Amino acid sequence: MTPRSAADQPRASAFPPDAAPGAAAEEKAEEVLREHDISSRFRTELGWWGWLVGGISVAFTAYHLYAAFFRPYNTWMHGSLHVAGALALIFLLYPASKRLLRVQQGRPTPLDILVGRHRGIPWYDVVLAAAATGCSLYIFFRYEYLVSPRINLVGHSDFDILIASVGVILVLEATRRCVGIPIVVVAGAAIAYALFATNAVMPGDWGHRGQDWSEFATNMFLSSGQGVFGTPIQVSSNFIFLFLFFAVVLLRTNIGQFFNDLAFRAAGRFSGGPAKAAVAASGLQGMISGSSVANTVASGSFTIPIMKKAGFKPHVAAATEATASTGGQMVPPIMGAAAFIMAQNISGLEYNELIVIAIIPAALYFTGAFLSVHFEAKRNELKGIAPDQLPSWKSILTRIDMLLPLVVIISTLLGGASPMRAALFGIGTAVALSLLRAIFEHMVPVLVQAQKEGKSTPEEVGKLVLSLIYVMLQMLIAGARTALPVIAACATAGMVAGTVTTTGLGGQLGRGLVDIAGGNFLLVLVMVMIACIILGMGLPTTANYVVTATVAAPILYQNFDVPLIAAHMFVFFFGILADVTPPVCLAAFAGAGIAGANPMRTGVTALRIAVAGFLIPYAFILEPALLLEGTFTEMIIPLLTVVLGMIGVASGLAGYLIAHGTAVDRILLFLGGVMLVYPDVVVSGIGLAVVAAGVAIQAVLRARGHKADMGSGDKLEMEIPEAPAATK
Repeated sequence: MTPRSAADQPRASAFPPDAAPGAAAEEKAEEVLREHDISSRFRTELGWWGWLVGGISVAFTAYHLYAAFFRPYNTWMHGSLHVAGALALIFLLYPASKRLLRVQQGRPTPLDILVGRHRGIPWYDVVLAAAATGCSLYIFFRYEYLVSPRINLVGHSDFDILIASVGVILVLEATRRCVGIPIVVVAGAAIAYALFATNAVMPGDWGHRGQDWSEFATNMFLSSGQGVFGTPIQVSSNFIFLFLFFAVVLLRTNIGQFFNDLAFRAAGRFSGGPAKAAVAASGLQGMISGSSVANTVASGSFTIPIMKKAGFKPHVAAATEATASTGGQMVPPIMGAAAFIMAQNISGLEYNELIVIAIIPAALYFTGAFLSVHFEAKRNELKGIAPDQLPSWKSILTRIDMLLPLVVIISTLLGGASPMRAALFGIGTAVALSLLRAIFEHMVPVLVQAQKEGKSTPEEVGKLVLSLIYVMLQMLIAGARTALPVIAACATAGMVAGTVTTTGLGGQLGRGLVDIAGGNFLLVLVMVMIACIILGMGLPTTANYVVTATVAAPILYQNFDVPLIAAHMFVFFFGILADVTPPVCLAAFAGAGIAGANPMRTGVTALRIAVAGFLIPYAFILEPALLLEGTFTEMIIPLLTVVLGMIGVASGLAGYLIAHGTAVDRILLFLGGVMLVYPDVVVSGIGLAVVAAGVAIQAVLRARGHKADMGSGDKLEMEIPEAPAATK
């Protein structure tokens, strides 16, 4: 009863079968996903334990749906149940080491049973699951005691300290198993600072009064509003889980393939059309998937082979997919589930206001990706797909109802409803549509056929009802498993945030960085960018944002006159862009695995394709009007110069604007583009002149018929078999 990953969701495409990934490609995609995405390394050979894990998963998801309707417990008690169920499932599903996923064949030896190399769940993980569940449920059952005045008067008991200590350690171990080492290293550094970086040890103002282990553990695990049960877990238990389940329901309706077909129909016929369509489709899928790596594999198993057939080199195809999938985490209304935490962090900002503000940055990012892909295709003279080989508008319009859940959720949010209510409406709409499709596409034809053949109609109806129940149970199981890495990451990120807050580390980091930069604002921005990329390496979106918002964002708004929303969007963007920034660019590495390309070359290419997106955070920091912090007229000129700047940068790096470029005009286009992004009339004016000089040189080159040496194999044409008549 273990759910499938995003890479092996059922597909129903209007493309011909030869153009869609086969079983071998899907198997490779699953292998790549498990290699690069730690959250996909869960046990699949559970034996009879699968019934227990499935039952817990169903109960876990069902409880969250029930709690969303009736709110039976307060925030802390609800969060304790949220963490208890997640930790239990993590220890039951995720092994202590990747090597333990390789189950020994035949009868297990006593040594195999002792270390866990056998089918099912090792004894020690059952013990850890029980211990982790007990520690979290201790808060639920002892809530009255933990909030009583007695704690403030005499402090926590030795048993409380034991529970808190075991709870902290098990949260870190669960996070290591399903999220990875990087965030545990960050949390470990924060813990070490809290315990050992006292004023007596640290030079200057870098120390604090000091905490012993008992104080730290109880603050992090037995205190409401900070540590494990701080804002990240509160948001995760109330909002994020519901939206992740909403994404699972949407993926089970094949909306990902619908996005693919829609994007290819709209953009596939143009120069470099497959790559442009991949950018659009992957951005839409990434909005709901919540993982750059998982979306790169799930979407890339379809788009990367088509891009390669269209003439894109393997590393370019993989980099394009990785860039788009990473950008999907920035697309409202979900933004990789980080939007909910961001709305909580910025006082006075409602969630429905945030998703409107995020539209322009996301649109600019994908504009930059489109420009990079367009100029790459032009330079290599790559063609699009013939219109008669694309999915027909008819086949797309017959599935247009798949967009209704997204329309419902966005309109509900913009109407002022809470994210929880919007998620419930979206889930209800998606489930209702799935049931209607099942009835009209499967049940009705089966009943008609049964009546013609004289079979028992009630028996056939019973079989179909059981099939629907099974599908619903699978969705509930998948909803629980999908949320596990996010919950673990939020719990650990909460400890990082709690440590930074209680020790005053955030202010000290800000002052130290400003001193190193000599007070130079642009240099501080560059250093914060680098810090966010380093902190974001290997982290899922929500934990990524929590860490960067806690450590890096205060540097900007506490030391400079930067609006809160601009500071948080700045660190959010660059934390996400770590997935396409070498040397640890997991989305690019996953794409390279699908494409059969060199991983590091793919990472460098992804960085080049996304480089226009690296300019956007600087633009809205220097000109907050791009984040609607001003009037409409104040936004127009900066928006225009940013777009022109991205054209210059993208064409300069690609080596083509209106002709194949040389080193001189490429440098002029790139430098002029960077200057255009800077929101100053003089600087932007000079940048425009520099870009104009680069364009003039290319105009002369075009008149002379100049062409760059593209090497062999770049001029390829797409060969996709004729689509069946039924799809046209």
